[in-house]
Amino acid sequence: MDQQTFRYAACGGTNVFVGFVIYTISFKFILKEENLHLGFYAFKPHVAALFIASGFNFCFGFFLMKYVVFSNSMLRGRVQLFRYLVNFLFSLMLNYILLKVFVERLHIYPIPAQVMTTCVVILTSYLFQKHYTFRASENEKSEEATG
Repeated sequence: MDQQTFRYAACGGTNVFVGFVIYTISFKFILKEENLHLGFYAFKPHVAALFIASGFNFCFGFFLMKYVVFSNSMLRGRVQLFRYLVNFLFSLMLNYILLKVFVERLHIYPIPAQVMTTCVVILTSYLFQKHYTFRASENEKSEEATG
């Protein structure tokens, strides 16, 4: 396992763990497994907990990916942030769809369903970040290899 993959696993694992803790606390204790009514729309508790946890994961995850995992990327910070946002929104959409299917169609309890969706999202997110969000140019890769 190369150093970048190890760092991604460590930082991503930390971010996932903290996000899962926030998801569980939100679902069980803040929302008390009840819908979140906003007046114009009511979110099911498993979906509301996902959005609560995702807000934290976006900020914490970008910081870890930019400064720890993909620190060799020479892209401007705002470009990385935009690309990370695109990846984040794709991952959030994928997580939302899978969570809805697992909970509302397959009747899996939300917490294990979130664990299963997270496994799929981690893989797609890593590939997206490595090959798009923080992609090093060919010049950067050759400079890194030579010294």
